[in-house]
Amino acid sequence: MFKGRDIVSIKELSREDMEIVFEVAREMIPIARGERKSDLLEGKILATLFFEPSTRTKLSFEAAMHRLGGSVIGFSNPSATSISKGETLADTVRVMDSYSDVIVIRHPYEGSARLAAEFADNPVINGGDGAGQHPTQTLLDLFTIHQEFGDIQGLKVALIGDLKYGRTVHSLAYALSYLGAEIYLVSPELLRMPGHIIRELKNKPVETDKIEDVIEDMDVFYVTRIQKERFPDPTEYKKVAGSYTINKELLERAKKSSIVMHPLPRVNEIDVDVDYTEHARYFQQAFNGVPVRMALLALVLGVV
Repeated sequence: MFKGRDIVSIKELSREDMEIVFEVAREMIPIARGERKSDLLEGKILATLFFEPSTRTKLSFEAAMHRLGGSVIGFSNPSATSISKGETLADTVRVMDSYSDVIVIRHPYEGSARLAAEFADNPVINGGDGAGQHPTQTLLDLFTIHQEFGDIQGLKVALIGDLKYGRTVHSLAYALSYLGAEIYLVSPELLRMPGHIIRELKNKPVETDKIEDVIEDMDVFYVTRIQKERFPDPTEYKKVAGSYTINKELLERAKKSSIVMHPLPRVNEIDVDVDYTEHARYFQQAFNGVPVRMALLALVLGVV
């Protein structure tokens, strides 16, 4: 079902596929924590092609590969590679494919992971393509929610912040809708969720520009950074910078069982005082990237 498969878009994964990933990821948790050793991917090589900055995605993939006994090659600075000499993405992918067993690519242009998959014989995993898709982030987000609540059906989830440029929430909104969650979109007018994504959702979401409208009813607050680097016009960024801040005082009005998530990095959209509340799950969420990506690597390489 997974062996040799590309992971480019969350839309290509069925409910059954996701449940398999979650099941394998749960088994990987002790290995991800270093409590058990594994040589499941011994002799296998992961190539990381990162054309954009990354902390969590790149390092969690590397940690996942090392925890399973595999090796990692790759780059995070394309200016130090032959790309700076004019080499095409297709040629770079072909070469790295010949050196490795699986590729993870992050690129600023939407559709780049799909292109890479066309030129590689081995599996390609999308580590984020521009404002497009980020399927492995979506899987670890869903895994975090699933671990907390046991099921996603019927949960009320607020997606907050940059819903226009945030590839994380684009993939997540689709997946949450597919799995039966009720979606609430909280953003400034300038950063509303694109219409083509809303049209793909099973049920029409509730849209608002005020967190106060949803604070009392949500099960999950999924907060995103307003991404300065994605704005074509700096003056537009200044209009919306700092639009929302989740703090301890605000969360006093939330359900005790509600959780706050964030794909990180955060800037000023979640106060540090939230870190010490029962609601904070963003660091657990970041850790969950390791077992989820371990599961994906093991699945596409056909060892589980």
